[in-house]
Amino acid sequence: MTTQIKSRPIVRAPAGACDTHMHVFGPRETYPPATAERYVAPFAPLETYLEEMDEVGIERIVVVQPSAYGLDNSCALDTLKRLGKSGRGIMHLSDQVTDEELLAWHGLGVRGIRINTSPIRPYDPAYAEALLPKIARVAERLESLGWCIEFLCPGWLTEYLLPVMRQLRVDYILCHIGMVKASEGVGQPLFREILRLTETGRCWIKLTGLYRFSTLPDYADAEPFFRALADASPERLIWGSDHPHLSFADRTDTVELYNCLCRWIEDEATRRRVLVDNPAALFGFE
Repeated sequence: MTTQIKSRPIVRAPAGACDTHMHVFGPRETYPPATAERYVAPFAPLETYLEEMDEVGIERIVVVQPSAYGLDNSCALDTLKRLGKSGRGIMHLSDQVTDEELLAWHGLGVRGIRINTSPIRPYDPAYAEALLPKIARVAERLESLGWCIEFLCPGWLTEYLLPVMRQLRVDYILCHIGMVKASEGVGQPLFREILRLTETGRCWIKLTGLYRFSTLPDYADAEPFFRALADASPERLIWGSDHPHLSFADRTDTVELYNCLCRWIEDEATRRRVLVDNPAALFGFE
């Protein structure tokens, strides 16, 4: 399959650079989707991603279990088998998965579990309260493994869970900068709280999903958030493409998302931290 690459990278990624957030979707006959509630699962094999990102210079990949496969992690786990030492994974977890299975996942490169809520889910405090026991169970199981929790949440849920996050004894990630509203600027209370979370030594911020919270052309209203985070907590930042962009694929250029990072974090040492050093520390790359 040939991919049309619309942009060229303005700066090649440093050696060891990692994309910490991408998804793989295999053939439906091998990996049937569990749901089409949030989107129709595309065919997006690993080869398509590698071809598109080859010029960028990404050498390490974190494969994230997409919602369409539900609790069936087989596509992501099979992808990790192919990637070997250059791959890590973040999965969904059911209570039926045994400790022995978790250890086998660890051997394949799994280093985290998702708490996955639709970014457009409306405000629902009852749903948030129902999540709390699950978060506690996941955190307890991950502590001995040294894994992290990844939160994909709408902004209201990120805010609701802030007290819980502060008490976690495992590292955790906020996808898409916690789904703050870019239109409300870096002075908004939720973003100020997220900045404070990065000071705890547990919170990591994924510079991902600009199209999910930005409303301006070229994601201009997301730029101040990248700059504020890079100034305040460069040691807590990681970057991801969110390939294949799902509902946003027809208006998204993967390489241009990488170029945004390079434009907004101009300092080479800081950019290397985001792309190489921080992912290596969090996900245990050699």
